[in-house]
Amino acid sequence: MATSQLLNDIISVLLLLAPSAALLSLVVAGVSLRREGNMTFAIGGGFTKWMFWAVVFLTLQPLLSWFASFGVAVPLPSGSPGGIATGWLANFQTDVTQFVTNFVVQRMVPTLAAFFVLRAVLDAASGQHPLPSILAAMFLLGTETTYSLLQSYNTGTRYATVDVLESLWNHLVGTIMPITAVLTLVGAILNFATRKPFLRLVAVSLALLTVSAIWKLVNSMM
Repeated sequence: MATSQLLNDIISVLLLLAPSAALLSLVVAGVSLRREGNMTFAIGGGFTKWMFWAVVFLTLQPLLSWFASFGVAVPLPSGSPGGIATGWLANFQTDVTQFVTNFVVQRMVPTLAAFFVLRAVLDAASGQHPLPSILAAMFLLGTETTYSLLQSYNTGTRYATVDVLESLWNHLVGTIMPITAVLTLVGAILNFATRKPFLRLVAVSLALLTVSAIWKLVNSMM
């Protein structure tokens, strides 16, 4: 029995809205980054969950190609609203995409980041650490850049999801962790100058610089 044109158009609209869902996931990930409020965000919690969903939404169409290998036909969209025969569905897809891009990402996200900067000032005034709010603001301001980075890692194959995750890991280890290690070392120097505990920060800095070697060591021990 052939699938109706309306059902095919609905499936196409949902798949074409997947990139917008990925952008929204990145925005929620930035908010979760502040809500977790500590330095365990890189290990688990809402930030990691929403980053994972952003990758899944971005690579949803290549991921669905697995069903074809299982013998299940999946009607993939042509990549533009022009392939949707139902006019109001095509307009709906265009309107939602423009709303996410123009309203949420370009207008609301910078304002939200500004509020997080204010929150950082209030955190410092109340004796709390301002770093979580600052990190959340920086992440939100870089939402489009992060999205473009994820897109550049998308290979478009059936393994696109894991390819993006693996590339993110390499980017984290090769780019972000060395910068974090330097900042941690600066914090250790400041703690030493003010006669506060600093050896833990030195150990963390060394661990961040050698995390790739630690991972290879763990693999060799398995």
